[in-house]
Amino acid sequence: MPRWLAKVLSQIDRLVAAGKVRFTLKAIRELAALELGLDEADACDILRRLQPEDSRGRIVSETTGEWMYVFGPRIAETQLYLKVVIRTDCVVVSLHEQVDDEQLQEEGR
Repeated sequence: MPRWLAKVLSQIDRLVAAGKVRFTLKAIRELAALELGLDEADACDILRRLQPEDSRGRIVSETTGEWMYVFGPRIAETQLYLKVVIRTDCVVVSLHEQVDDEQLQEEGR
């Protein structure tokens, strides 16, 4: 497990417990489009349940230069793609069903 991962998971858990979670408009739209019937409270539950094995790594935002942490939790039979930024709150940048990279590029995600 990368050294940064335990700290990030701890920060996410702490921020969610404190109610310090925000969703980008993109993430809200993606959440609404999921056929799982999830809402923002459900997404917060998903954040609290993240495990080290859900990590897909981290990438640097081209826009802000911040680390964005990528996770791939499975809910029921659906593999999700979840991307967050940690600030003074946990910002959910993206939350949708996992699709292949080619389809992501075509959709502009």
